[in-house]
Amino acid sequence: MTVNHHQERLIMVETQIEGRGIEDERILGAMRATERHRFVPADNQDLVYRDGPVGIGRGQTISQPYLVALMSKALNVSEGSRVLEIGTGSGYQTAILATLGATVHSIEIIEELSLRAQRVLTETNLTNVELHIGDGFQGVPEHAPYDGIMVTAAPPRVPPNLLEQLKVGGTMLIPIGERQRQTLWKITRTPTGFDKTALHAVLFVPMTGEVSIG
Repeated sequence: MTVNHHQERLIMVETQIEGRGIEDERILGAMRATERHRFVPADNQDLVYRDGPVGIGRGQTISQPYLVALMSKALNVSEGSRVLEIGTGSGYQTAILATLGATVHSIEIIEELSLRAQRVLTETNLTNVELHIGDGFQGVPEHAPYDGIMVTAAPPRVPPNLLEQLKVGGTMLIPIGERQRQTLWKITRTPTGFDKTALHAVLFVPMTGEVSIG
């Protein structure tokens, strides 16, 4: 049976994204254009456009479409924004940010996932993406400061190394907490410190690496 991924994607955007109140046409257009099924392993293709996360191997997931849209909207990237993504995973969120015009540096601790994401992103002809393999707790300081930082795995507290790599006026989105008790926070760097706003209850895989939080 032939699967119409294009139609599935349009339905996903209409029901899961627009249907929950996200009306930003840039976000909707990026999610209509990005072929989510390319980022999911063959054995989970029947789950690609469902309203929930999907396993991609090694205990990791591709996030629920609505959550991808919500975080992309909250980060508010524009053409030419420099963004750091912590946790490349499948590469789907990376592709959405790049399609929105950001220059994306994305770091992944699991080499197998990073290499797979690189293959898919290369096939999509996105040239404004650079992938790194390493410890997300350390960030990618050589390309800092960033206009935006998006963390797609949950540490117990905010890593100070990431705060240091955020430019003044920049925004970080980060889920904080243990399994079953996580909150998505929006952190904005000001000239004198950091403003923090709780956005949403979420459930992400735990962030792994050297927890240098102090």
